[in-house]
Amino acid sequence: MTTLKDISRRLGLSVTQVSRALNGHDDVNAETRERVAAAARAMNYHPNMTARKLVSGRSGMVGLVIPKYKGLGSDAMFMEVVAGLSAQFSSREMQFVLHIMEESEPAIPVYQRLVGRGALDGFVLIDPHNDDPRVTFLQSAGLPFVVHGRPSAKPDFPFFDIENEKLLFELTTYLASAGHRRIALLNGLVGRPYVSHRTRGFANACEAAGIPPQDRFERHGDMDAAHGLVSTVGLFNGPGPRPTAIICGNVRIAHGVYQALASLRLSIPQDVSVVAHDDHLPDLRASAFFPSLTVTKAPLRESWKPMADCLAGAIDGLPLAELQQIGAYEFIARNSVAPPAG
Repeated sequence: MTTLKDISRRLGLSVTQVSRALNGHDDVNAETRERVAAAARAMNYHPNMTARKLVSGRSGMVGLVIPKYKGLGSDAMFMEVVAGLSAQFSSREMQFVLHIMEESEPAIPVYQRLVGRGALDGFVLIDPHNDDPRVTFLQSAGLPFVVHGRPSAKPDFPFFDIENEKLLFELTTYLASAGHRRIALLNGLVGRPYVSHRTRGFANACEAAGIPPQDRFERHGDMDAAHGLVSTVGLFNGPGPRPTAIICGNVRIAHGVYQALASLRLSIPQDVSVVAHDDHLPDLRASAFFPSLTVTKAPLRESWKPMADCLAGAIDGLPLAELQQIGAYEFIARNSVAPPAG
């Protein structure tokens, strides 16, 4: 294993000079920093994390804790999250650690153990709940973290999010402007912040368009095709009025909706219009649906850089105002919307 002494001997520099060059100190000129960096790469040098922590108080390691669930290893979204975050932290010379806990295991004791070991500088939190206890614990522990979402009304912590309320308002308004009055929303699980924001955007748009509550349909469930299929069959087989348009929380749900409507011999968009939010995952393309799917699009992969920036900034003690970011989304009208039949 290559050490700082090995690099110093090769270059004829002191160990202190090599160390300060690798850590980017201003008192080492650019030419020397480049010589040291090139030698470190050629000699396959990796910093001793224990020694680094003794000097700086930091390990250079951040963690993500997730519960184990069926299909975890084949979940394209999970792979997108892990690969994207790992690449971003690696580019900042930080190590990204994944900890998978048992599905029934309480989260807080896991975080207590990990924090108690002192090996991690901070955490990434994904899939937060409203008023998430992980946030409360990490704030009380004084450990930096970043959240994918906003699990409180007035977040006082680093986060990255998209405008979920606004995008649902826009999708609903688009359907209402096409003449739809009976609109269904197939949302995610109750208790998630993005679900609450989308419900609010849906309700506000319906109210603005003069659509009364009895003409709104909302169903909650996992963000998968099964939710779209089962909910759609229920909406069209049950008693009472049926929706003329369906808003899907993601493209996976929309895939199930398309399957259900086909089995019910209902056509899109002649009988039912369908729109969705698109995370732009590699396994399912909204543009490849038939008919092509109208969406709001915010690629999930565009979340990882700002999240890594926010956590690295929190570790460095940057002001909170610089550690809260909201990403943009794009509205794309395709062929899945038409005025309601009749």
